[in-house]
Amino acid sequence: MRLDIDRKTLMGMVAGAAITVVIVVLLRGLFGGGDGPGTAIEDIRPKSTGTSDSRGASQPEDEGEQSQVEDDGEAEAQAFTPSQEPPAIAIPTGADKIDCPEATVTVRDAAELARALEGVEPGAVIKLEPGVYAGRFVAATAGTEAEPIFVCGPPEAIIDGGGVKKGYAFHLKEVSHWRLVGFTVRNSQKGVMADRTSNTIIQGLTVHHIGDEAVHLRNFSSDNTVQFCMIYATGLRREKFGEGVYLGTAESNWDSFSGGQMDRSDRNIVRGNVIRATAEAIDIKEGTSDGRIIGNIFDGSTLAGSKHNDSWVDVKGNGYLIEGNTGSNTNADGFQTHEIVDGWGTRNVFRANVMHLGNSGGVGVNDTAGGNTISCDNKVTGGPLTKKAGCS
Repeated sequence: MRLDIDRKTLMGMVAGAAITVVIVVLLRGLFGGGDGPGTAIEDIRPKSTGTSDSRGASQPEDEGEQSQVEDDGEAEAQAFTPSQEPPAIAIPTGADKIDCPEATVTVRDAAELARALEGVEPGAVIKLEPGVYAGRFVAATAGTEAEPIFVCGPPEAIIDGGGVKKGYAFHLKEVSHWRLVGFTVRNSQKGVMADRTSNTIIQGLTVHHIGDEAVHLRNFSSDNTVQFCMIYATGLRREKFGEGVYLGTAESNWDSFSGGQMDRSDRNIVRGNVIRATAEAIDIKEGTSDGRIIGNIFDGSTLAGSKHNDSWVDVKGNGYLIEGNTGSNTNADGFQTHEIVDGWGTRNVFRANVMHLGNSGGVGVNDTAGGNTISCDNKVTGGPLTKKAGCS
């Protein structure tokens, strides 16, 4: 499903994001103050469910993926104690959020969820009851445009992958027309991984305590949407691999993960998310095109070091619209472009973003690739918008 956004709707989203930022600044001190009185915004933190159950450099950007083993069964019970707090800010809302239909099957534990996923058919709606679902789960049956497949649950329904050193907690494997809505994913090397997946929506998930990246659309995964999610505490295995949302595959990994071809994971939309990551909040890889990065909130206070992780968003693809996002705290720049492959990292548009650089000494948009449009309606505090080129 291609999600088209007209100009009127887009401007409404931008205005909404701006209002959210004002509230955050005044009431939560996201940019340097302390906690304020809190009824005006939603304080999003892990909810206690009692004792939690869980399971037990040639390719630097996806180290260890080739040994990935998926296991739909229940895991050995262990204690899980969150060690980092999530951003205490409100997730932007959207009028066109999808709703979950009435459940066709309700599950209460990992074994029931595994059976439901194995026997799922188009049109199914799997409802997760609150609780911990210990294991790593795979979606391998396609839905259809008329009959998508839903997995829905509250934040208290927690998929726990058993540890940050290996595994995908939820793997969308060569499917289309899925809807993952509302639940929590934690404690795995990768949070939600999509391979050769299309027309799928990942909405309202809380993804935290992840070894590497939280959400990854990879291997010709196109026309998907990641929206209104809360992502934090990434990079617990390797900080430099701890992206919030990762689009495509690095050139160094094309041989391993896209059959030696440029990974054209195109036309993906990332909007309305709140992301605090150890690496880039959003990493847009070379070979991907024509996506939309709209109305997100980035908190760079946990960016690890300045050598690798020095901006909220890296743009190495072509033809992206980056609009209406708000960022605070960075090691260097707000946004960066890079030409990793000849002819890539260009024709992108940066418009109506709000950037609070703090004392980073960087710029709002560091256009090292060139050939991109940086609008004068971008707003920056703590530094200039660009290094030399100005705005248009």
